[in-house]
Amino acid sequence: MNQRHYTPLDHVIRHIDVGLRTLLGQPRITERPNPADGLPETELAASERDLAGRLMRVNHAGEVAAQGLYEGQALTARLPDVRQKMERAAQEENDHLAWCEQRAKALGSHVSYLNPLWYFGSLGIGAAAGLAGDKWSLGFVAETEKQVIRHLDEHLARLPQHDQKSRAILEQMREDEAHHATVALQAGGAKLPVPVKKLMSLTSKVMTGLAFRL
Repeated sequence: MNQRHYTPLDHVIRHIDVGLRTLLGQPRITERPNPADGLPETELAASERDLAGRLMRVNHAGEVAAQGLYEGQALTARLPDVRQKMERAAQEENDHLAWCEQRAKALGSHVSYLNPLWYFGSLGIGAAAGLAGDKWSLGFVAETEKQVIRHLDEHLARLPQHDQKSRAILEQMREDEAHHATVALQAGGAKLPVPVKKLMSLTSKVMTGLAFRL
């Protein structure tokens, strides 16, 4: 069977499709089931439901940013195998995107009104990381995932203890993010300079703070 070779225009169209699906809530997900499926919907106080909904909104915004990041890196990655790793990671992140949106809406919340900003801002950052070189691009992925894991740990600690559905989603996301970080490092990701890590952390705090409110 002949392998199809995609033209630059094909890749541009694919990236546009991914962006639209991400922002319009119709991402291409994998075959994996939602970790919350089958778990009981426990009774939450109004304040607990509001907090859980806001936390899931923040995590959804983070996944929107992750899509932009991975798409930007795939767009400028030099080596085909690195581009494939970026695209596969983005596909798996789509599961998180769908799960977080479903859970946020089930809690009576909404996704962030600033999602276009998170997506296109991260797209530019990802493209810049890819232009810097594949080892730096992969290192950026690894560091991003490490910071995401820290956020997930904080959210797991803040969630109402009896919100089993939200907790199951975040725990599966944490496992996936750790795997993505490991894959990026094993593929040759470089350790980022401390100032870059601090800038990433500051940017993340601004995004999560705004997404929590908007």
